[in-house]
Amino acid sequence: MRLNRKTGFILTAVALLAALVWGFRPAPVLVEVAVVKQAPLSVTVEEEGRTRVKDRFVISAPVAGFLQRIRFDVGDTVAQGEVLAVMEPLRPEVLDPRRRAQAEAQVAAASAALKAAEEKVDAARAETAYAQGEHARKKKLAADALVSKDMLDEAATRARQASASQRSAEFDVEVARFNLEAAQTALQYSITGTDTAAAAETVKLRAPVASRVLHIHHESEGVVVTGEDLLEIGDPAALEIAVDVLSADAVRIRPGSPVKLYRWGGEKPLDAVVRTVEPTGFTKISALGVEEQRVWVIADLTSPRKDWQQLGDGYRVEAHFILWEADDVLQVPASALFRQGDGWAVYTVVGGKARLQPVEIGHDNGLITQIVSGLAAGERVIEHPDDSIGDGVRVTEK
Repeated sequence: MRLNRKTGFILTAVALLAALVWGFRPAPVLVEVAVVKQAPLSVTVEEEGRTRVKDRFVISAPVAGFLQRIRFDVGDTVAQGEVLAVMEPLRPEVLDPRRRAQAEAQVAAASAALKAAEEKVDAARAETAYAQGEHARKKKLAADALVSKDMLDEAATRARQASASQRSAEFDVEVARFNLEAAQTALQYSITGTDTAAAAETVKLRAPVASRVLHIHHESEGVVVTGEDLLEIGDPAALEIAVDVLSADAVRIRPGSPVKLYRWGGEKPLDAVVRTVEPTGFTKISALGVEEQRVWVIADLTSPRKDWQQLGDGYRVEAHFILWEADDVLQVPASALFRQGDGWAVYTVVGGKARLQPVEIGHDNGLITQIVSGLAAGERVIEHPDDSIGDGVRVTEK
């Protein structure tokens, strides 16, 4: 009887002890779990880009002048050699009453100067006639030895001087006549003058190639200076993709790399291929105000033209540059990995407990990481492990 009672006490004590141990042991840690799987994986660089016409022609003013109104609209088709713009000489300036009075006074002064020059010509002709007659008379007397040779030479010199003065006076008449014409022209061809005829000489700017109008810089008529841009033309069917990427990403992109274009407005992504990575970078301020070194990457569309015929110049696209891809890759979420010494590791879930498992990783696209060794498809790993997780810790899945 005493033995049975003692055995009962012992059993009761063991049960109480077991209950206490069970009640005070740590509760399982609630974790998120992902399954190791075989699936396609690609490593990409993603940036926004834009389309642009490959061969762009900017038509500019070759000389300063007055541009007639451009009759084309953006999108119009132009043929090679077709006249795109017509330039006239600069229009004369408007004369206000004071300047008109000055111009009229200049005409009057030029007219008076012309008359004075003509009078001087008449006087010079008379002087020339007298000097030549005097020279002829003394020449006859010299033949009879009635005048000295010095007197004859003096008469000849005066005759030549008079002839030269006459020619100079005649030239002065021509100069005065030109000055009068210039003064009359300044008055006649002002905006308020009587001459309103259209310009006889024009400069016609023609299309160098068959294309379409992309942009019009100066549509209305008006004065343009030498080199001013008037309009741009190009072929929208010959598009390329221009994307500026971080210089650290640009060094990983190679000519010939495939590109996928998303969010361009169509139902399916477009295919392209990198043509060139420009060798020169530039500084760009990000939306957060950070200076970034960027590099232009140019890609050519390889999808059929019918798939992107609605794309035009300057349209936005989202470019995914494919650096590496494979169809059957053992992979886990990158959030399941953590550093262990010089390598990487994950926590697997085995029998309700976390087990530390070192792994060797391969390619990584930022969200998914390739597992080279250490795991097998179908195993479960803990995502976002924190300090509460350790080897052998009991866990429960969310």
